[in-house]
Amino acid sequence: MTGKQLEFDRRIHRLNKKHAKLSRGYRATMRKDGLVVMKPQRVRSAVPAKLLLICLAGLFAFKVFLLSSLGSSAYQYRVDNLALGTPVEKAGAWVMQIDPVSEFLATQINSFIR
Repeated sequence: MTGKQLEFDRRIHRLNKKHAKLSRGYRATMRKDGLVVMKPQRVRSAVPAKLLLICLAGLFAFKVFLLSSLGSSAYQYRVDNLALGTPVEKAGAWVMQIDPVSEFLATQINSFIR
């Protein structure tokens, strides 16, 4: 292809991308020279990332608390029993399995308490 054709194709591609972004919502803003320009609005997630991080930290803290209060053998026994259940319980057992970070934090909490 010639240089003019490539330039045209790039411009068409850019315009199609801009059109797709504007189809999800836009707002009109006026530039300093008085020209009204349409800018795409950012699509916000239904669940904020901050809320997901707080839930994840809460789950992790709960896991560390259980591990420190029950002990690793009793905790592992309960997780193994949970893994024998329904698919939802198996998923819960996978999430609640002992990992090195939670085990380390549980031992640190136990040494701090005792």
